[in-house]
Amino acid sequence: MEEPSDSPRKRCFGCGEKNTEGLQIDFTIEGKRATGRFVTRREHQGFPGLTHGGISAAAIDEAMGWAMYAAGVWAVTAKMEIKYRQAVPLESALVVWAEVARDRGRRLEATGELRTLDGELLVEAKGLFMRMSQGVAEQLQTSYLGGRGPGSSESR
Repeated sequence: MEEPSDSPRKRCFGCGEKNTEGLQIDFTIEGKRATGRFVTRREHQGFPGLTHGGISAAAIDEAMGWAMYAAGVWAVTAKMEIKYRQAVPLESALVVWAEVARDRGRRLEATGELRTLDGELLVEAKGLFMRMSQGVAEQLQTSYLGGRGPGSSESR
């Protein structure tokens, strides 16, 4: 089943292709790992020539959300710990990935990284996610995916 043309996911700040102000990260899912690619833009500037740290955090948070999807779970971020290893230059192509490291029932732990295309580590993170109730999950599944559940082999 295809994603509905009016899916709210298309306006997502992290991955929505219709959100011209967003990151427009293009994700793929392999097993339980979500990997995405995007390019930082001048509009993402913090200090001159550098990407704002919040953009890096948003990219990893988005990847962790996709990792929840890959694991077949609807969950929201409860906490994130970010380690900025190097400054992220503007107008650079980046790879972000995340995966669920531990499923503890209602709580899930994820890890993620932001790297250059050459593999240089820029930012790493750990996150705690809270599983949504069955009722909320069903509503999201219907509005975002037209009834198709998270964890299916189809991409979002």
